[in-house]
Amino acid sequence: MNSDDRRLVRNTVLTILALIALRLLAAAWTPITFDEAYYWTWSKHLAGGYYDHPPMVALVIRAGTMIAGDTELGVRLVSVLLALPMSYAVYRTASILFGGARIGVVAALLLNATLMVSVGTMIVTPDSPLLVTSSFVLFFLAKLLESARGAWWLAVGVAVGAALLSKYSALFFGPAILIWLLVIPKQRRWLLTPWPYLGGLIALVIFSPVILWNADHQWVSFIKQMADRARVEDFRPGYIMELIPTQFAFATPLVFILGVMGLEALIRRKAGASPARALIDCMFWVTTLYFVWHSLHARVEANWFAPVYPAFVVAAAVAAYAVSWEPWRQRVADFCLRWAAPVGMTMFALLIVQANTGVLSGYRRDATVRSVGVGWRELAGQIEAVRARVGATCLVVPDYGTTSWLTFYLPRGTCVVQPIQRIRWVNMPEPDAAKLAGPLLYVDEVRPVQPPYLKDRFASIERVAELPRKRGPLVIETYALDLLRGPKGDVLDRSPPPELSP
Repeated sequence: MNSDDRRLVRNTVLTILALIALRLLAAAWTPITFDEAYYWTWSKHLAGGYYDHPPMVALVIRAGTMIAGDTELGVRLVSVLLALPMSYAVYRTASILFGGARIGVVAALLLNATLMVSVGTMIVTPDSPLLVTSSFVLFFLAKLLESARGAWWLAVGVAVGAALLSKYSALFFGPAILIWLLVIPKQRRWLLTPWPYLGGLIALVIFSPVILWNADHQWVSFIKQMADRARVEDFRPGYIMELIPTQFAFATPLVFILGVMGLEALIRRKAGASPARALIDCMFWVTTLYFVWHSLHARVEANWFAPVYPAFVVAAAVAAYAVSWEPWRQRVADFCLRWAAPVGMTMFALLIVQANTGVLSGYRRDATVRSVGVGWRELAGQIEAVRARVGATCLVVPDYGTTSWLTFYLPRGTCVVQPIQRIRWVNMPEPDAAKLAGPLLYVDEVRPVQPPYLKDRFASIERVAELPRKRGPLVIETYALDLLRGPKGDVLDRSPPPELSP
């Protein structure tokens, strides 16, 4: 590496560190989302699996809270810092596959410019560790291609296993890798050696806690996330129209344009050797084509594309640096490369300001108000004051999001329980029976009709307060607090989850 390349790498590292510092500030300022609060409850009761996902997100949160406590920053700390090894893996992948440090630093910088990474590592979901592990799956495959040493299959197995512990969509790495081996004649020889099978065995061993947990719980998580999602009941092709706009935003517009240009260049063989091109194509298109098919009958959330982003930004770096375009397209590529990081940073900053204050929409509602817990710290304090005043021994909440928010923001040890969907809390101790004997405080959004659950299970229901959750002058929702007395039997509904119902 010459002095110019070293200077470029150093400046890129400093830029990525600055972006991570910005995310840490945003992580400390922004209230947690209801999903983050839910995963935080998982982290207090670690297990081999959970109803919704494998356990990696709980491990990430647990590590962060051990350092920074049960705070917004503690929940998000490790997730944000994982951008460092992820950036390194993408940098090395692009350098190996397409020649040199310059294309590597471009790929790492473009990755960090995306909202998928900036928001996806600050807001802790299973996609955060999946992004990192996906980057290392690609990196280790690149090392395998570079060195032709079978031992790299063991590293691939570790990375795939860790990805499977993050999210079930990592299963697509299996067919993607197999297709890559089959389409490149020189790579087929690996199928006649024990190395890829040893790598697969390692991945299976790492993933085995999830399998064992599911075996102990009637395979409920597998059914929920795989069997149910694969079922096609009717076709709704309108969902496919959402894919490009959402990815245009999540990738940020300039990175998206470069990525599309890069994918076209790889298909048209404008850069790189065929094994490198095929590796990026397989790691991107296998997962992407499945989600395109899925969108023909159900909604595909934007964050589901997280595992293809390492390959996508490598393709974007190819477009920006490794292809000789005709003049007008070269100007587009140069413009996108020059402004991708500033635009991505600006979009992230504006999103964080809007989510916390609502000022950019004139304090009107937007997509963030329901999921980001703005106002919950204040509301939880008011709810605790009502609970103490009426002498309630436990809070009863009908949905898992509100249950998780209250558990996070109320004083530690406060009894908060969701009486339905008990499969969500199967890894946690049962609530104290004495506390469930009441009186109980039922917390739910104000509704025109009380849910049948209350009338069927309690002799007395008394409205004791209505409290708003606010972001500035905007009332996001108003919560009714009902005092429940005289339970008619078990407070908890122990019906099986819909996945296990006949």
